[in-house]
Amino acid sequence: MIDVEKVRRDTPACERVTHLNNAGAALAPQPVVDALTGHIELEATIGGYEAAERAAASVERFYPAVAELIGARPDEIAYVENATRAWDLAFFAIPFRRGDRILTTTSEYASNGIAFRQVAQRHGVRVDVVPDDEHGQISVDALAVELERGDVRLVAVNHVPTHNGLVNPAADIGRLCRAAGVLFLLDACQSVGQLAVDVAEVQCDMLSATGRKFLRGPRGTGFLYVRRDVVSDLEPPMLDLVSATWTSPDTYEIRSDARRFENFERNMAGQIALGVAADYASALGIEVIEQRVTRLAADLRERLTATPGVAVRDRGAQRCGIVAFTVDGSEPEQVRDMLRGRGINVSVTHGSELYDRNALPRAVRASVHYYNTENELDRLVNALAP
Repeated sequence: MIDVEKVRRDTPACERVTHLNNAGAALAPQPVVDALTGHIELEATIGGYEAAERAAASVERFYPAVAELIGARPDEIAYVENATRAWDLAFFAIPFRRGDRILTTTSEYASNGIAFRQVAQRHGVRVDVVPDDEHGQISVDALAVELERGDVRLVAVNHVPTHNGLVNPAADIGRLCRAAGVLFLLDACQSVGQLAVDVAEVQCDMLSATGRKFLRGPRGTGFLYVRRDVVSDLEPPMLDLVSATWTSPDTYEIRSDARRFENFERNMAGQIALGVAADYASALGIEVIEQRVTRLAADLRERLTATPGVAVRDRGAQRCGIVAFTVDGSEPEQVRDMLRGRGINVSVTHGSELYDRNALPRAVRASVHYYNTENELDRLVNALAP
């Protein structure tokens, strides 16, 4: 069980604001803040290179910390400056050929959809959208049919869409992809930190994630997981003297592990702090975190459903800490601004997932975390009551 009072004491902002925008950027706990600011102060005191040398153990701790959190090996983890870049690095490293097919979901994130179009135009690949099942998540049966048709190079799926609370069945997807010998790239930007994600169970080949959301790390941090058995088949679109060795004037040799996706210049303070955030989550227990987050979100959905004029818009057989809703007679931006004026943080989804014909154009998004309380849920619902 999580000691809620303790984690709230670790999060001083909880005394000043009701933060229900964790799917945007969560509040960092004090140990993460201390790690971040402490290294920046060290850089300012003795110099950036010198600080990196002195903090080498803390920098290196990032790899096993993240690996332990998601059930990976440290050599399968790369530090990347954000989840979008991590996803891009993996995606554009895949050796696509004309005639290949990419399978994705109706709820795919806009940045990923743009990347699909880039590769389709460059390499003549085809992007096919797997339909939803009756719950609004990707249909595992339809995915199986598409894989049997052949020519699939990649299945790219978001674990949790940004605009509602459903959880795609990642383990079922991974099982089908592994059996078919097809690469599986999982966008875990909204799931790592709020759900138990085990890459061995999910059987994904690549996974991208951010620090700023449910993992409670700094903005401008993220990581990429690449399975050891496939890393040698992926050549990053960009290399430097960290990701590769210049062996002669005409040749180079790429690193054999996931750090082939890294580069020399990085936010060292961010990497250290992200490792601390991963350790913080592991110490609490990611399964326990998931239980509390999903329970709070379910409670919030019940309270919102019982509020006149409010409609919950989530889909999915399994749901997470993201709760999307609309209010009769009010634009989502109006609701967000009204709540912010009362010290309650939420955000607005903008329906940029163009594959999803059933997506709402806009909705209010409230996203809970384990440091939120039932009283804070009441504050939100009471503010919406007519």
